[in-house]
Amino acid sequence: MAIAERRQTAVEVEAEPEEVGISSARLRNVERLVQRYIDEQKLPGAISLVARRDRVVHFETYGSMDDARGKAMRADAIFRFYSMTKPIASVGLMMLYEQGLFQLDDPASKFIPQLKDQKVFAGGTADQYAVREPAREMTIRDLLMHTSGLVARDTDSPIGELYRRAGLKGSESSGTLADMIGKLRHIPLQCDPGSRWIYGISTDLVGYLCEVISGQKFDRYLQEQILGPLGMVDTAFGLPAEKVERFAANYAPCNGMPRYELVDDPETSSYTRERTYFSGAGGLVSTAADYLRFCRMLANDGELDGVRIIGPRTIRLMTLNHLPDGQDLATMAQNGGETQREGHGFGLGFAMLLDPARAQLIGTPGEYYWGGAASTAFFVNPNEDGLIMIFLTQLRPSSTYPIRRELRATIYSALVD
Repeated sequence: MAIAERRQTAVEVEAEPEEVGISSARLRNVERLVQRYIDEQKLPGAISLVARRDRVVHFETYGSMDDARGKAMRADAIFRFYSMTKPIASVGLMMLYEQGLFQLDDPASKFIPQLKDQKVFAGGTADQYAVREPAREMTIRDLLMHTSGLVARDTDSPIGELYRRAGLKGSESSGTLADMIGKLRHIPLQCDPGSRWIYGISTDLVGYLCEVISGQKFDRYLQEQILGPLGMVDTAFGLPAEKVERFAANYAPCNGMPRYELVDDPETSSYTRERTYFSGAGGLVSTAADYLRFCRMLANDGELDGVRIIGPRTIRLMTLNHLPDGQDLATMAQNGGETQREGHGFGLGFAMLLDPARAQLIGTPGEYYWGGAASTAFFVNPNEDGLIMIFLTQLRPSSTYPIRRELRATIYSALVD
């Protein structure tokens, strides 16, 4: 595969907002909004980016990337992207779909035989529970859609407790993806595949499918098929010593001022050590410049700088609502993940806005998006001339503040053409 030309690790503003149908005066509400969070000491620092018609019209840094060391936010700061890994992993798997190597309705056990006899939880506790046969097998589409019956380690249920006891910690797991499968096979599913939308470790299995089908370790597969070809030079499952100075600290909310406390020091973080568990659900670190490359590829129907990653129709398939009978997440979701439920659907690795009125959000149907546990977020809207938003900060959980909804309001209300 061809490789896009390497570029600077920071982002440059490429046009005035008015050149792409955006009001400069109204777009300044983005800066005011984010700066208010910084001034009120709710967030340590952040980066905001807006692009349209393939040109960046807004890029700002705010606050600090490391309070303890007095380091101002850098334009090329490296962030824990957590679940913003999922869209990249999903694109990686669908690239193999394009080669005819699997079908979406194939049972996952076709490639992961250990899942063949997995049962469904039928009541009880983590210490004593009943199981039953599933109504049907888990498919590959279920894994891409989070309708597999798999959960997350923090799920408040007996199955979540069994995950914790087994050491199934998502991106913080030890061992390998193959080790994860060995543990998972002995734990029942939360529900029948296809019956509920449950946010969890499904995309770790998407990563493992990439390994099994491609014959490469997942980190190497992503590097050769997506990250390298797109010129995403700072995106990986960890970071070398020479990049630690650019790594932002991670925080959690607390009482007092500032309203956050350190939970992961960049200099002692596990991301600075060699990793063997390459989590498709949440393992990547990246930058604004790199993720912009990925979003631009999506907005350009799978191609960037003459390098085609995936076909246009495959992206369109992935960003359709795949929930049964056109339902939204409100009718199917057992937990929330990085999205609201009302008026939002889910496809193959992406959520999408279906009904702005039901969602109570300004916006247009066709927008697809996702976010990460440390309050990061992005969206792409092909129906608004390739509108792109990227917001980066490091405060977990992502449900702490409604800044994603607020950012949508400031950005969409600035569109005048």
